[in-house]
Amino acid sequence: MLAQTIVLFAVPALLALAAGWDLASFTIPNVLSLVLIALFAAFVATAGMPLAAVGWHGLAGAVGLLVGFTLFAFGFVGGGDAKLFAGVALWLGFGSLLDFALAASLFGGGLALALLSLRSIPLPATLAGQSWLIRLHDEKSGIPYGVALSAGALVVLPHTDVFRLAF
Repeated sequence: MLAQTIVLFAVPALLALAAGWDLASFTIPNVLSLVLIALFAAFVATAGMPLAAVGWHGLAGAVGLLVGFTLFAFGFVGGGDAKLFAGVALWLGFGSLLDFALAASLFGGGLALALLSLRSIPLPATLAGQSWLIRLHDEKSGIPYGVALSAGALVVLPHTDVFRLAF
């Protein structure tokens, strides 16, 4: 029962929180990625995941961290995005990692196009008092990629071995 609660409610809530935080501040606090890892440990303990599968998921998380920090080093994503990518990779494992990367890329592309379009028109006066909207609307601002990572994870999660194991 706890494994189901973690997969159905805790992980999606944490991903939504990461997306919202990134949207509002262009940051993803480290604690969110750490809680994602802790939730995975709790899931493993309650769902009876085989040790070999835990190892493969751990390796997927490590590869995710390497890929994320490589993208960070080249300035393509922020540090919070890199850590969130690794945390999600831990959950999804290698079996769903490419699906996640594709989904996140598609959501990221859509988000970038939407923001670029919205940034080309003036911010309505009624919204101009919101500092987070001003920052989001600024042409010099980046793309809050945590939104795309979270959306990609939420789309792929129900099709993973972790999800099947929970039920």
